[in-house]
Amino acid sequence: MPNVLVVANDTHGGRPLIEAIRARAAAGDVRFFVIAPQTKPQSGYVIYDEAVRDAARNRVDRTLAALREHGIEATGDVMDPDPFNATLDAVREYGIDEVIVSTHPETRSGWLRRDLIERVRDATGLPVDHVVVDLDADRDETTHTLVVANQTAGRELFEELRRLGGESPRLFTVIVPQDGGEGRHAAEARERLTALLERLREEGIAATGGIGDPDPFNAVMNALRFYRVDEIVISTLPQKRSRWLRGDLVERVRRATAAPVHHVVVDVAGAPSADSVEAA
Repeated sequence: MPNVLVVANDTHGGRPLIEAIRARAAAGDVRFFVIAPQTKPQSGYVIYDEAVRDAARNRVDRTLAALREHGIEATGDVMDPDPFNATLDAVREYGIDEVIVSTHPETRSGWLRRDLIERVRDATGLPVDHVVVDLDADRDETTHTLVVANQTAGRELFEELRRLGGESPRLFTVIVPQDGGEGRHAAEARERLTALLERLREEGIAATGGIGDPDPFNAVMNALRFYRVDEIVISTLPQKRSRWLRGDLVERVRRATAAPVHHVVVDVAGAPSADSVEAA
C-alpha cells in the first residue's frame, strides 16, 4: 500500500486539496500522512513555540476533519518550520512513496518562489503532485470566526457566538493570549483555553483553538497569518477593568484588518482589574 505525503500550510482544508486527496484515494488503497510546517509569526519580537505549534496542529486537524467527512482516514503531524526540510524529514520518517504539495497561486506563494516543488522532486526522486488553492476563490458558505479572549468566558460571549452561528455556518477558532513569556504562562494559558473550549462545547458551540502571544494585538495579527479569518470577536472585561481596552486593542485591530470586528464586553465576577497583567 503506497504512503502518500500531503504538505500544506495556509491552504490546509482547501477544496482543491481535498479533491486531489479524494481522487488519489479513489485510484487505489493508500495511506495518507498530512503535515504542516510550523510557520514563524510575523508580529512580535519573540517566537512562542507553543503558539506556533498550536496553529500548525489546528491547520493539520482541519484537513484531517475534512477528509473524515469523505470517509478517508489519515495521520497528521507538525514539522520543521522550513517546508523543504519538513517534507524531507517526513519522507524519511514515514517511508513515503508519493507527495502532494498544496500552495497558494504563483503570485502569492513563497513556497513557489523558493522552487519547493522542483527541489522536493530532485531531492527525493518521488512523484510530486502540485495542487494550487486560491483561498479567495475557494470561499464557501462557512464563515471562519476568530475569537480572542482571556478571562472572559461568560454569558455575553456565548450569546454572541450563538447569534453568529445562527446567521450562517461558522468555524470558530479561539485564541487565548499568554500572560507572559515564561513557561508557566504558557501552561496557564493552555488551562484557560481547555476550560473555554469545554465551556463552548457545553453551550453547543464547536470550536478549536490555541494559545497566543502575550501581546493581544500580536496574537491577533499572528492568527490572521496562521488561520483563515473572515471576522473577529474580541471579548474583554468592562472599560474600567480591561487592560486590553486601555491599550485600544479593538480599534487597533479594526484599523489593521478589513475583517469585521465584534467587541463583546463580559463582566466576569472576580476577574482581575485593569492593573493586573492577566486582565483582558
